[in-house]
Amino acid sequence: MAGSPMVELFAGELRRARGAAGLSQEALAQQISYSAALVAAVEQGRRLPRPEFTTRCDEALGTDGLLSRIREKLSREVLLPWFREWVRIEQEATALRSYQPLVVPGLLQTEEYARALHVGASPLAGEAMEQQVTARIERQAVLHQASPPQLVAVVDEYVLRRPVGGADVMRAQLRHLAELSRLHHVHLHVVPAAVGSYPGLNGAFVVATTPDGDDVAYLDNQLQGHVVSHGPDVLSLVRTWESVRAEALSARQSTELIEEAAQAWT
Repeated sequence: MAGSPMVELFAGELRRARGAAGLSQEALAQQISYSAALVAAVEQGRRLPRPEFTTRCDEALGTDGLLSRIREKLSREVLLPWFREWVRIEQEATALRSYQPLVVPGLLQTEEYARALHVGASPLAGEAMEQQVTARIERQAVLHQASPPQLVAVVDEYVLRRPVGGADVMRAQLRHLAELSRLHHVHLHVVPAAVGSYPGLNGAFVVATTPDGDDVAYLDNQLQGHVVSHGPDVLSLVRTWESVRAEALSARQSTELIEEAAQAWT
């Protein structure tokens, strides 16, 4: 990401605004409660700015949200190329139907859980990994916007039992799921282990309903993900979704199971 146009734009505008305010890197760092080393790294394009850092810089430098607007575009650039189209669809969707047999869906992950997944399964490391973790967490803003999509997420019970990141991470993650289930537009369902074999075990997928009423889907694999818009393929996934949903517990029963599983992670 270093050297990309958006990184250079952000770094340049931060340097310009700081200079216009008559502040040294050390003085700005003191005002925003971050280290001077981090300010220097961001201005040199070696570190990507986090949301809170950016907001504090906007406030301290009186830039009227300019840095935050640049960072919003920068966060999209950080996304893996094949995922950018789906994030755009996700942000505009009126409804999302998600199924995950292995891990907590990205929109519902805590930062610690997302980081643990990357540590255990991603080829990325260091700053590159942190960029992806940050991008994943920022995507979740779609659930808290003025007109959020309705999200119906189904997970396999094994997702609640898989020790991603250890007991503390899992306990916090499952408590987070229980809290999200109280939002009026978020509905969580769990397929109990007793069900045995069912269609969803063939793999995870998400179906998004666009503002014009069309359905579009997303599939992931070991190499990359891709958007599915071919009518018959989308219809097949919708039918699989209906089969999966039919095997799941009710929202209330699922929340009870999630809370029970959270208490078991001690």
